[in-house]
Amino acid sequence: MRYKTIVVETDRRMAEEISTTLKRSKDFELLSTYFDADSALGQSHIYNPNLFLIDVESEELLEMLPAFIDLFPKAEIIATMSAWDADIAFQAQKAHVTGSVLKPFKPEELLETINLSVKRGKREPSRVISFFSPKGRSGRTTLAAMLAIDIAKKTNESVALIDGDLQFGDLPIFFDIEPRHTVVDATHDIKLLTPVAFAPYFHNIQDNLWMLASPDRPEYAELVETNNFIDVIRMAGHVFRYLFIDLPAGFNPISLDVSNFADTNFVIAMINTGLEVDHMRRTMDILRERGRKNKFDYPIFTRVNPCTEEERFKLELKLGYPVTAIFPNEYNLVSVANSGRILYGVPLDSQLNQNIEMLSEKIISGEL
Repeated sequence: MRYKTIVVETDRRMAEEISTTLKRSKDFELLSTYFDADSALGQSHIYNPNLFLIDVESEELLEMLPAFIDLFPKAEIIATMSAWDADIAFQAQKAHVTGSVLKPFKPEELLETINLSVKRGKREPSRVISFFSPKGRSGRTTLAAMLAIDIAKKTNESVALIDGDLQFGDLPIFFDIEPRHTVVDATHDIKLLTPVAFAPYFHNIQDNLWMLASPDRPEYAELVETNNFIDVIRMAGHVFRYLFIDLPAGFNPISLDVSNFADTNFVIAMINTGLEVDHMRRTMDILRERGRKNKFDYPIFTRVNPCTEEERFKLELKLGYPVTAIFPNEYNLVSVANSGRILYGVPLDSQLNQNIEMLSEKIISGEL
């Protein structure tokens, strides 16, 4: 496909450089160059463009992105920046641009940016969902993995699992993979990356499903700074439509800051001694006391027996908060996960799988 391109750039020298680059490429046809939003919006329709390159370092052009998208709904809209700015990139993403690229760029970099957006899915900010548990052995990682599998299959959009359990993360074991990169690599390099350069840090598990693994050794966890980890998540939002962050158990800087950043936080406890409901209540109280909007923290219980609506209602009464979902005990699931067969080991007609599907539908619809 050849892209009929309009360049909207406030820096005349940069506009000339971009124009020269496009003219040398067989994949792009430069139709016109504009230096302000009004001229571009008023005149571009005569060319029938299918690609805009818009300088979002200009506050005026950044604010006018919705107007370009409204007037040219079938065109690809690429935001251009001379240095990566996560805040500007996010504002452009909220406006539903195709993607963002650093200038000056090579034609192949521009093509990769467009292709990455096609693989990502809807032109909307990513859903960032964190999985938090007050104590270990809650089924948190299993739930994150199974939801990621189901949503990748249902939506045909890109889904990424990020293993934030920096000392004892075991997502690679669940999928029987040996990733080339880990969170340590990503946080170390993140200031130097763009979405296109960042995408290969994720290991492809199957269609539409990727993973960024935890560090190889527990002691490497101290190499990961919380602010850099948040930057990794922000950058990943330009590569993947859904981000599932598996957090370490308990309250610590990573789990608190990431769950604060996420738009949705699942708080998970496994019914064992009966004290888990008390732990969950204390956790929800602490989260509320921290000034969070309570509607974004969703309690979930695993290993509930009997796994019925009546039992969920009993848990709600005891907890004092609405219970978002409950899951039954699946005795063979631990061995399935530990053997790397989680992609294939849960029967489709099991109650566990059915409850996973119900929760994933609520995520996809935006109900959660």
